[in-house]
Amino acid sequence: MGSGEWCLQKRDSFRNDSFSGNENVPEIGCLSIIVLGASGDLAKKKTFPALFHLYCQGFLPPDEVHIFGYARTKISDDELRNRIRRYLVSERSASPSEDVSKFLQLIKYVSGSYDAAEGFQLLDKEVEKHEIKKSSQEGSSRRLFYLALPPSVYPSVCRMIRKYCMNKSDLGGWTRIVVEKPFGKDLGSAEELSSQIGELFDEPQIYRIDHYLGKELVQNLLVLRFANRFFLPLWNRDNIDNVQIVFREDFGTEGRGGYFDEYGIIRDIIQNHLLQVLCLVAMEKPVSLKPEHIRDEKVKVLQSVLPINDEEVVLGQYEGYRDDPTVPDHSNTPTFAAVILHIHNERWEGVPFILKAGKALNSRKAEIRVQFKDVPGDIFKSKKQGRNEFVIRLQPSEAMYMKLTVKQPGLEMSTVQSELDLSYRQRYQGVTIPEAYERLILDTIRGDQQHFVRRDELKAAWEIFTPLLHRIDNGEMKPIPYQAGSRGPAEADELLAKAGYVQTHGYIWIPPTL
Repeated sequence: MGSGEWCLQKRDSFRNDSFSGNENVPEIGCLSIIVLGASGDLAKKKTFPALFHLYCQGFLPPDEVHIFGYARTKISDDELRNRIRRYLVSERSASPSEDVSKFLQLIKYVSGSYDAAEGFQLLDKEVEKHEIKKSSQEGSSRRLFYLALPPSVYPSVCRMIRKYCMNKSDLGGWTRIVVEKPFGKDLGSAEELSSQIGELFDEPQIYRIDHYLGKELVQNLLVLRFANRFFLPLWNRDNIDNVQIVFREDFGTEGRGGYFDEYGIIRDIIQNHLLQVLCLVAMEKPVSLKPEHIRDEKVKVLQSVLPINDEEVVLGQYEGYRDDPTVPDHSNTPTFAAVILHIHNERWEGVPFILKAGKALNSRKAEIRVQFKDVPGDIFKSKKQGRNEFVIRLQPSEAMYMKLTVKQPGLEMSTVQSELDLSYRQRYQGVTIPEAYERLILDTIRGDQQHFVRRDELKAAWEIFTPLLHRIDNGEMKPIPYQAGSRGPAEADELLAKAGYVQTHGYIWIPPTL
């Protein structure tokens, strides 16, 4: 297949996904992607690069798509283009300079306030010019607003979009908004924010993005669990002893201390990213792959989680965290947390789900570790080798591997722990794994909300963690100091052992070389 034919297929997929099977739907118009907060770090480092890679793959045809940046900073089109240029060049572009230049010409910048009519009226006028230029019938065009902004300005920005920038009628077109985490700081603030946005937009128009749901191995979870027969009878409390979902970073807050101190590791990582992964690990099989069926099952999991027991929580703060001038001297904010959750249902009763996240640790990784129970009647006395584990490595070096006991090669009947390994870099050579933001932006364009957080799902997640967070905020629970570059507080390892996790000593998984 030639590259032109491939791009044409991509374009057809891009245009028709939302309307397959309905021949009476009018021809959809052009697409305007509006990035609010266009001069900020998130837009430069994540949003624009994701749009660029979609453009390079043929998903954003230049004859249909225009991109608008909006922010308070008073700069020209070219100044914005120059600011984001260096974040676009990567190995993934076949002809980087040419592709970058063509992509940047699709971007126009509009400056304005986030709470005043003038800026949004000007933005609407510029978008409308693009729609007229592309001969889109009024109401058939599509407008995607990406809020790369702090949540504090969401309500005012959404009011401005609703009042001044909506499509004029409904002839197959749409207006959708993408909002970033953190979506609130606790149940009360999240519900208030949901109500404010919910008064302006319907739920199908709101895309609450959690980029972990766009990761390749996270998206593989449903396929692994429900398309493979041998997992079905094993995936329950009869066989699984405990489940760990882990996020580790080997660096500290690095200049973001003031921002991080407002939230802490639980709000930043555990309440959203790790809890979303837990839902996919623990949920029942949905009726179908329709987004609402999948999200229904995720909500059921969250509603089955028992209240958190303080004795099953370890908090830590790395030494040197408060040296950051933007962090208060007496900050109680945890940079590490290990929390055990219990799901009260037939499948998972008695199985601890251990969510663990930390900064300034001795390694960088994110993984799911499912540890199985000991073999009954173990004739090989191989318990010392460690338990069977199924590990899904989310980042870096994406992989899935099963730790199992095998015979040590040689004349003696001795056992050793090894693995069945699917390492993506080795197995799928030459295949580029898309960035999470690419997938999720494309899903938004296609109207697929499967990998986005629904309002009742968000509420259920905050209900689990809000009581614990309030106790931390009130100083009732204190983080334990730990050394930067360590595993974290020793008390966390003790908590895991108490929960039933058995660490394998002497075994290290090494990603295979090509």
